[in-house]
Amino acid sequence: MNLSQSKTRLHEWVVTGVFCAFFFFYGLAAFGVVGADEPRYAQIAREMLARHDWVSPTLHGRVWLEKPILYYWSAMASYRLFGVSDWTARIPVALFATMMVTGLHLFMRRFRPGTQLQTALIACSAAAFFSFAHAASTDMPLAACFTLGMLAWLAWFKTQQKKWLAVFYFFMAAGMLAKGPIAPLLAALVIGCFALLCRNARLVLKTLWLPGVLVFLLTALPWYVLVQLRNPQFFKEFILRQNLARFGTNLYHHEEPFWYYLPVLLVGLFPWTVFSLAAWARVVPAFFRKSTGVKAEPAADDLQKFLAVWAVLPVVFFSLSQSKLPGYILPAIPAWVLLTILYFVRESTSGRRNYSLWIAHALTVAAAGAMILLAPTILLAPHQLHSLSLWKAPVLVAVILAGILTALAFWRGWQAIYVSTLCLAVAAAGLLLKTTAPVVDATQSARPAARYLANTGDPVAVFHVPRGIQYGLGFYFNQEIPSYDAGNFPEQEHFLLIKKYDVKELTSIMQERARQGTHGNCLGDGLLRLETSFQSPVFDLYRISARTSCDGAPLTEGVSVGK
Repeated sequence: MNLSQSKTRLHEWVVTGVFCAFFFFYGLAAFGVVGADEPRYAQIAREMLARHDWVSPTLHGRVWLEKPILYYWSAMASYRLFGVSDWTARIPVALFATMMVTGLHLFMRRFRPGTQLQTALIACSAAAFFSFAHAASTDMPLAACFTLGMLAWLAWFKTQQKKWLAVFYFFMAAGMLAKGPIAPLLAALVIGCFALLCRNARLVLKTLWLPGVLVFLLTALPWYVLVQLRNPQFFKEFILRQNLARFGTNLYHHEEPFWYYLPVLLVGLFPWTVFSLAAWARVVPAFFRKSTGVKAEPAADDLQKFLAVWAVLPVVFFSLSQSKLPGYILPAIPAWVLLTILYFVRESTSGRRNYSLWIAHALTVAAAGAMILLAPTILLAPHQLHSLSLWKAPVLVAVILAGILTALAFWRGWQAIYVSTLCLAVAAAGLLLKTTAPVVDATQSARPAARYLANTGDPVAVFHVPRGIQYGLGFYFNQEIPSYDAGNFPEQEHFLLIKKYDVKELTSIMQERARQGTHGNCLGDGLLRLETSFQSPVFDLYRISARTSCDGAPLTEGVSVGK
């Protein structure tokens, strides 16, 4: 390697590193843990670290066997290095995303030299990777391990070097530790379907390499054996309930229509959606084209055929599932990214100017830009969206964006489209973290309430709030939070977080408990007091008294909401 090549390679890695830092690490602390999964996973890792237990996940002291161990191990390491917080719980996920982008970069440098930097930047800027890299969950670890495994299999397929097959089995085992048997199952389906479409059944047999199987077993099996020995219910809970029952039934109430993943995929590929779909549509006919003895077009080579199968099979597979969540199809996104960059290279080198596709791309990006501007309003006040005045600025911005993108495309072609789209992706990510993340924190996270309550020293309970808020408070206070909905009523004085303006039912419950003698003998003035210094657009906070004496006031008049 000469000096010029060395400088070019260094430049590529620096640019890739900067993009990974911005899209995956910047803003990890912009909002608190959200949803039910993030706070639970973060809390489980904390409890495992406190107990020095690297085998059995526990949540609030109880064994919790819904997910395997890889995320917990990585979060425990992060906590040990940087302390326990919401952003340190997300560091491992951002690292997995970076590892995945690094793998894509290395693969393309080896097998499609000259496209590696573009591949890495498109991957970084894809909405699916940007969003899930900011979530402390098992989806990104699975996607990263699965992607690196599939790239290793492709490297073996291209070179026939067994070392790549060993790497493939190692990362499938890592995927097994990340989220369970779905990793090797999806790999088997993709490889099997590819072999079938290519009429090459021997490919499957050659993949079943005994030393590779041993690598898989030695990597994944120890934890599975240990956790089963320590927790005999593991097989029933994890394999039968969390995998088979979750796929075949609506056990966890995540039922969605069959077409659910179509809009999820379209949004996840943003801002490259139009070109990704065009790339896949260009490759698919190659599977059904009869052999003519003529050399295949570049778009019909084995790499792109494999990517076309990889891109859609996870989407179809999870569309058949009775339980659907957006992160399930994340392992398919890298294939779409690779198809997109290969399509870009083909079209830009051919000199063709696809005006209709460019206009469709400009309109799609412009419409998405308008929705990003409206995102805070959608979260805070969706009822205001009918106001035409609210749409004036976003629509104007969308029109300007569409015009600029179209003009650049017509003037400078594919390279201008690539650069301008990348710049808009950076701007969109920065805008979301600046304007929307604080709204997410205020409306979807328990962090503002936890910060307010941290100085009081009093216990807290919840009533009529999403599970994610209850689990979030549990993470921030490092303890299980009682819920009035479940019949858990602290007897001592405490704070109660409830849905805003939802005090009527609470008042009835308090009166009934007073009649039954379970919360003192009566409800006197000040028993239920609104904390007006706590500011939240979606929650109210009340101080619940532990009064035990009765002043004879009528129960129907004994509850007051004061300031």
